[in-house]
Amino acid sequence: MGRSPMSEVEIVDVPLTNRKLVDRFIRVPWHIHRELYPNDHWVPPLLMDRRDYLSPRKNPFFDHASVSLWIARKHGRDVGRIAAIEDRDWRAFHGDKTGYFGMFEAPDDPAVAGALLERARAWLRRRGLEQMIGPMDFSTNYVCGVLLDAFERDPGINMPYNPPWYDKLLQGQGLTKAKDLIQWSIELSDPIPPRVVRIAKKIRTRENVTVRAMSFDDWDREVDRALEVYNDAWEENWGFVPVGEKEFRHIAKDLKLVLHPSLPLIAEVDGKPVAFALIIKNVNPVLKKLDGKLFPFGILRLLWDLELNDTVDSGRLILMGIREGFRRRGLDSILFLEMAERCRALGWWGGEIGWTLEDNDLVNRAISNFGSKPVAHYRIYQDALVEPAEGAKG
Repeated sequence: MGRSPMSEVEIVDVPLTNRKLVDRFIRVPWHIHRELYPNDHWVPPLLMDRRDYLSPRKNPFFDHASVSLWIARKHGRDVGRIAAIEDRDWRAFHGDKTGYFGMFEAPDDPAVAGALLERARAWLRRRGLEQMIGPMDFSTNYVCGVLLDAFERDPGINMPYNPPWYDKLLQGQGLTKAKDLIQWSIELSDPIPPRVVRIAKKIRTRENVTVRAMSFDDWDREVDRALEVYNDAWEENWGFVPVGEKEFRHIAKDLKLVLHPSLPLIAEVDGKPVAFALIIKNVNPVLKKLDGKLFPFGILRLLWDLELNDTVDSGRLILMGIREGFRRRGLDSILFLEMAERCRALGWWGGEIGWTLEDNDLVNRAISNFGSKPVAHYRIYQDALVEPAEGAKG
């Protein structure tokens, strides 16, 4: 625990083994979104889920990563937080010395942001890393980015939401744009372009493509098939980090809770999985009611709204991957059409697609051709971890 000489900001180390401090770290967003930027759009995370997420015993991400957490205090209150992450899977795959920062929350106060970022920089430097990118919670396989616009709308499920000052605050601390991300919206009341329907049907017959829902009764084997496609389909994307079997199974187990049985899809050619797509239910309206708590009655409300009250009326396409060798052959159109028909059958109005990389022209063009429109943009930043000049260290 230390105090920055440049301000009245106190930085508190948060050992992952200290339940009380971890809980304080988890609760910092309530200060930001309930007091500093009160609004109806922020979706509180489930406290129990965040505790498990930050537990090295429960989250397989920690098998290949080291993580350190800090809280910023000012005037006796917890006002900000940050995480620094060394992901050995990134280093092995990319062959460079890049680390992440994530879980960033701060008031519109350069002293707080600067103290937090410098603590993360120093930790990463000590581990021999030369560049920092983020925010990532904990990598691009999870929630990442800073919201740049669309502050007047609810975020998609598992998408970040933050006050408008974050971009200026981070750039003011010397961080620069690494990559922008696009979130898309689609309304199923709009007709699907006839050309897309025509192409999808033609290719489906010509290529002998079958599309089916992943079987919940055979979930473990279905997850194996999806993982095989995922790591092949995404490996050339900026920021990609391969996901190991244990971690992928852990993610899939959590996602199964918000999947409708008709919507995790696999496309096969001659019986071989070549593409898959996952749409998850938009349960954000339910999560808002829970305000982070499942007990004593939250679990009943969650079950009621998800299963009995049937309040879910939209979803988010979080993943769609096509194997190398099967791209540019219309499989994206086939999957889009199948997903649209199945969502309509559920009575959904539509939902969101993405995120996608700003410069992934092939994917963005396919989404746009389907009638989807950009509705929000996010940014990932970068920073060279240059050692500060003597006498300038905090």
